[in-house]
Amino acid sequence: MHPLLIVFSGLPGTGKSTIASEVARRLEAVYLRIDSIEQAIRDSGVVGEPLNDAGYRVAYAVAESNLRLGRTVVSDSVNPLAVTRDAWLAVANRTSARVIEIEVQCSDPIEHRRRVETRATDIPGLQLPTWHEVLAREYHSWDREHVLLDTAVQPIDHCVETILAAVS
Repeated sequence: MHPLLIVFSGLPGTGKSTIASEVARRLEAVYLRIDSIEQAIRDSGVVGEPLNDAGYRVAYAVAESNLRLGRTVVSDSVNPLAVTRDAWLAVANRTSARVIEIEVQCSDPIEHRRRVETRATDIPGLQLPTWHEVLAREYHSWDREHVLLDTAVQPIDHCVETILAAVS
């Protein structure tokens, strides 16, 4: 049986981390959250801002190590560019892992803004983006098949079940 890589993407405030962490918990998977990795890099004081792709590179390496051990890995990041998405696919290819790519969106801009402006972080020191920063973020459209979840119309538990069904 091949290892499994589940790659999440989507703008901040869509519900991505809530879904990804629950999927990881239910599958007893390795959970790689770019926000946690990047904050740890900031806290180390070794690298200044901007971090560029440092957090992603760490996550790719940790994912690859765990996939080689046969573990299921859940990646949780904005994953905004084709190049970052392709890098996850390259990790899967190097490890012969099956990959499921998931994009989480919130199609209701009023609800999305409310979430962004009212959420709290569980990562000490992490500065959450403002609504303006979320809107200004570079985010490329997908050009290949993937699972699309819309948390404006699908409850979180339904989104989790959709992913678990795709896994099996």
